[in-house]
Amino acid sequence: MHDQRFIHHQNSKIITNIREVVFGLEDGLVSTLGAITGIAAGTGSHFTVILAGLVIIAVESISMGVGVFLADASAKDIDDRKIDEEKFEIDNFLDKERAELKGFYQHDGWPEKLAEQMSVAASQNKHLLLKEMLTRELKIFSQPTQSLKKGVVMFLAYIAGGLIPLLPYFFIPLPQATYLSVACTLAGLFILGAGVGKLSLSNWFKHALKMLILGGLALSAGLLMSQLSQKFIS
Repeated sequence: MHDQRFIHHQNSKIITNIREVVFGLEDGLVSTLGAITGIAAGTGSHFTVILAGLVIIAVESISMGVGVFLADASAKDIDDRKIDEEKFEIDNFLDKERAELKGFYQHDGWPEKLAEQMSVAASQNKHLLLKEMLTRELKIFSQPTQSLKKGVVMFLAYIAGGLIPLLPYFFIPLPQATYLSVACTLAGLFILGAGVGKLSLSNWFKHALKMLILGGLALSAGLLMSQLSQKFIS
């Protein structure tokens, strides 16, 4: 039983940051492969591909991590302002806020009499009234409180995803490394989708196939643009 609770706790921590994990891994896989494949085709230089790949992973992982941190922190700042305004309205216009809450309850389908009783009860506790107005009027269900953690998760996930298509270039020559890089990236997308399906307790194969197809489309577009660029530039 203890082991099951521990596993559930660990899975919950992963699911909390699933957006950053999936986004970082998928973008790292697809973006890095598209870039280094074009560079490999254009230069034919092992060293150039590896150097460019490392630079891309370093720059993009930091950019993505910082972007998540700033976006999350900005969203929290905006929510904080809305909360302060709602607190002011509750302190100064309590009857109006109670009437608004009653309207929200009725809109949700509660009978008028019961909606009146619920809104009166909520208005007698300003903390409860604030909580109800945040969720029903402002649609603030939870505030982002781990902006730095999410940024770090995105940073690490992008690095992990980006290294997968780059690693073959460290061990085997061109053009074999390019073929293996593409194969590893597609396998990575499939495994990522399967993992998401497992965590969501749904059809893992369906999720894996969807991730493979959608990621493959983005990958194909990147590779096509690389080939067209090489053709017209050269």
